[in-house]
Amino acid sequence: MAVPRILIVGGGYVGMYTALRLQRRLRRGEAHVTVADFGSYMTYQPFLPEAAAGNIEPRHVVVPLRRILRSCEILSGTVESVSLADRTARFQPHEGPAVTIGYDYVVVAPGSVSRLLPIPGLTDHGIGFKTVEEAIHLRNHVLGKLDLAASTPDERVRRRALTFVFVGGGYAGVEALGELEDMAADACRYFEGIGRGDMRWILVEATDRILPEVGEDMARWTVQELRGRGIEVRTRTLLTSAENGHIVLDDGQEFDAETLVWTAGVKPNPVVAAGDLPLDEKGRVKATAYLRIKGTDFAFTAGDAAAVPDLTRPGLLCPPNAQHAVRQGRRLADNVLATIRGQTCTPYRHRDVGSVASLGLYQGVAQIYGRQMRGFPAWFMHRTYHLMRMPTFNKKSRILMDWTLGLLFPREIVSLGALQRPHAEFKLAGRS
Repeated sequence: MAVPRILIVGGGYVGMYTALRLQRRLRRGEAHVTVADFGSYMTYQPFLPEAAAGNIEPRHVVVPLRRILRSCEILSGTVESVSLADRTARFQPHEGPAVTIGYDYVVVAPGSVSRLLPIPGLTDHGIGFKTVEEAIHLRNHVLGKLDLAASTPDERVRRRALTFVFVGGGYAGVEALGELEDMAADACRYFEGIGRGDMRWILVEATDRILPEVGEDMARWTVQELRGRGIEVRTRTLLTSAENGHIVLDDGQEFDAETLVWTAGVKPNPVVAAGDLPLDEKGRVKATAYLRIKGTDFAFTAGDAAAVPDLTRPGLLCPPNAQHAVRQGRRLADNVLATIRGQTCTPYRHRDVGSVASLGLYQGVAQIYGRQMRGFPAWFMHRTYHLMRMPTFNKKSRILMDWTLGLLFPREIVSLGALQRPHAEFKLAGRS
């Protein structure tokens, strides 16, 4: 009898935690687990702002799948489509021809991608904040602009370089802006002629408030905190154009900026629409409370790309955050095992414990079990909570060491922008 194959599409929170639990609980020869993802590592996204600010080494916020999933097959490339009808998936490696992968059980957890709007210039001049590569690029970019501003006598170039625009007032946008502004303000002392007041940081949010994940009181306090640092917070405002780096807002403001960060929402990974998966009106995979894809007994889904009912809030869906994704991955793995063994599955149920966010060193905002915190206690809670949730003792130790060294020594302010252009100097040498 052939060993059943479990295909896991996506190596993020859900994919990695599902595979890790299966690896620990499967009996020898009971099933073969394959994880297919574009990269071969899981990124712990809540630490991306700290990685961008230089508080954490970027390599320490990623977990290599091949190291912790030693009993699983890891495929690096793109899953182009998933077919439930014939239990196959089309997989495209980074190089070479595409292949068809057969499976007995499938876990569809590809996560989400940035949700872009048809705004002129956005795709050419904007950058997202969902991957460690984007975080590294943004850090180098911001420090590079400080270098440029300190080296040019042209006031127009200088003003353009020192203007930083973030679109989206959710956790991703507020944390990214807060950490990077704090880093840049700290770095200013090393750049002659540049002070905190010379920089212009702008947060643009389309709705009437930022941080919808926390209470209104905490959101208002966050706005006051950011404005107290000189950051412009513009609610009920839309970005209408960014062509050639010229920012146009619908409130009549126009200015030039060389930094545009887009964190205004996400959408399910396009792979979910490429096969025959049942989707809801927002393009998410329809799921039952047992984390099964509706209408099947062999296909499972969870995470950002899934519409999972929230049993603690009847009629609503689980929010797309790491807190739910980690727990869904574990429950999903147990239900896959139960299905293989002919046992009863258990519905997913978890009451949201709250949210925490960092606004830079020693400043944060949090809402835990209905209790509101701000300032240093919230910042400390943010670090403590996410350190505990970071996978592997190895990564926990390295992050803790990064923080300890940060207390003893100043942050590095070197811009390694050439990482995005590694062949530039080599080509220049060839012309001489």
